[in-house]
Order: sequence, then C-alpha cells, then structure tokens
Amino acid sequence: MHAKKKGSIEELAVVGIDIGKETFHLVGFDRSGQLVLRKQIKRLALSATFDHLPRCVVGMEACLSAHFVSRTLRGMGFEPRIIPAIYVKPFNKGQKNDYNDAEAIAEAALRPNLRTVAEKDQDQLDLQALHRVRARLVSRRTATINQIRAFLIEQGITVRSGLRALKNSFEAILNQRREEISPRMRGILMGLYGDWLWLDRRIEDVTTEIEEISRTEENCANIMSIPGIGPMISTAMVAAIGKGEAFDRGRDFAAWVGLVPTQYSTGGRTILGRITKRGSRYLRMLFVQAAKVIMMRQHRWADFSFGPWLTGAIGRMPRNKAAVALANKLARTAWSVLHHGTRFDAKQDPALEAI
Repeated sequence: MHAKKKGSIEELAVVGIDIGKETFHLVGFDRSGQLVLRKQIKRLALSATFDHLPRCVVGMEACLSAHFVSRTLRGMGFEPRIIPAIYVKPFNKGQKNDYNDAEAIAEAALRPNLRTVAEKDQDQLDLQALHRVRARLVSRRTATINQIRAFLIEQGITVRSGLRALKNSFEAILNQRREEISPRMRGILMGLYGDWLWLDRRIEDVTTEIEEISRTEENCANIMSIPGIGPMISTAMVAAIGKGEAFDRGRDFAAWVGLVPTQYSTGGRTILGRITKRGSRYLRMLFVQAAKVIMMRQHRWADFSFGPWLTGAIGRMPRNKAAVALANKLARTAWSVLHHGTRFDAKQDPALEAI
C-alpha cells in the first residue's frame, strides 16, 4: 500500500487508528491500496466520525483503551482488530509520526494470518485491574519492609529473614533497643510500620474480592479443580484470555505465557534453549509458583494423573527445570479445562489451593 493517490471514501476497506491520549489519527485505504482517508480527530468524536464511514476492517495497536475502542466500533458494525505492537513494527516506513503509525497499522490489519489480541469485555478488564492493583500493593509492601530492615541495620540491628519474623519482633525491638534508636529514627520506623499495616489491610481486601469472584465464576471454579491452582491463577487467566478462543490448543497458550524453550534450527538440527519468557510475565510467575507448591508435597503426587510423569521428570532433570516443565503442563491443562468447560480428574487438597 502507498499514500500517493487519493481514491473514493465509498471504497474504504481498512482503517488504521493510532490511539493517543486526547487525539486519534486515522488512515484508510481501499482494496487497491489507494489512500482514501487521512484525518486527526478528538477522542470524543470517535463515534460521530465512524458513523459516517463505510463498515470495514479497523486496526489498532494493543494499548490503553484499545479494548474500549474495539467494543465501541464492533457495536457500530465495524470489524475491529487489536494488533500487538511487535507485529505492526515491520510495516513502519519513513520517520516515526502518528500518521505513519496509523498507516502501518492499516497495512498490518489486512494480513490474512495475522495474530490479533482477543477483545476483552468489561468484566475481564475489571478483574485484570484488581490483579494489577494487588500486584502494585504487594510491591509497595515489599519495598516498605526492605526499607525498615535497611534502617534497622544502620542502627546495628538485624532481624532474621521472613515477613512474619520482622512483624512479630518489630515492637519489641523498638522497646528493648530504645537507647540505640534516636527519637527521630523511631518516628520514621513507626511511620513505615503504619504504612506496612495499611498495605496489609488493602492487600487482604483486594484478595478477598478476587476470591469471591473465583467462587462465583464457573470458568474459575473449573480451573481451580486442577492441583496447585487457586483463586489467583484462575481469575488472572480468565481476565487475560476469557474462554481461551484465541488459542487452538494448550501448547499455544503455554507458548504465549512464555513457558516453552527458545528454538534455533539450522541444517536440519534443532537446538532448544531457555524458556522464551514472552507474553504475560504475571501469569508465568503464578504458574511457576503453583508448580513449586505441588513439588513440595511429594506425598500427593500419586493422586494426580500427571504423578508418574512428575516423578520421572524429577529423576532426569534439575529441580528448577522440572518446576518450569510442570508449570508448562499446568498451563496446558488449565487451557483445556477452560476451553472445554470441564473439571480436572484428581482429588483436591486444600493445601494445594494457595495460588
């Protein structure tokens, strides 16, 4: 496609949208590749602008508000396609500007085998927001605890590792080491401790809300029938992929999570390396944590259909590598349970429902 000759808007076949905070840049082509639309609009004018355009394919990069824009245009009769930025980059020509970006998106949107991002509904976005808020709160709590430890070490006071150990001994330290800690430092530490307790309450509130959703959502309940998978993974997975229609099989989902090895093939020889770590880092972390929980409870392996496989894996590879292999198997199993609306076949242990 090129932008030299302008055709008729009635022949519009595809529109590329470069989504900005306040303005959108639109570039449209007809089926012969001629430019028929090049326009900048305000965000609030989206519906009014597209209401006067012929119904066609509309491409946009996966970014903030892309799902909202996609749902809006789908409701108006358009065919929106949310495209990962990595698949748009090869179509960029010339210098980077908003119109060139929109043109590249339009070209990418018409590729027949292009992988697109599944459109999320509002419930998925709400659930995803809960997980993001919780992750941010946990990160802030970790930073606060580390700062408390650092200030105590500066006063010559060390506390054994572990969140519970510090919490249980904090007030006793301030009382028993009163002579070693200045009044100002004592006030700073008490303020940080108050922040810590507030963060604990906020994390507990958000976690409780996520757990309530997992109990009432059928897809989450089915995923939680898998050993090692609890409210966090089940809700995060549903928030990320819905029913999993974007994937043809479990291996594709595991690859999207980044739990498959990198592959380098040449001369008929294939070399497998470390895992790709593509896709959702958050989901990948949760699946690996779930795998490690299962591996800690070896007495339960015989109850699982994958127990013999896990026993063999532990015997032939390092423990961390086996944990990643198990995480891959859990991801594929979770996709199958989600996609087919079934439950897992093993008995469940409350101790394996932590994640």
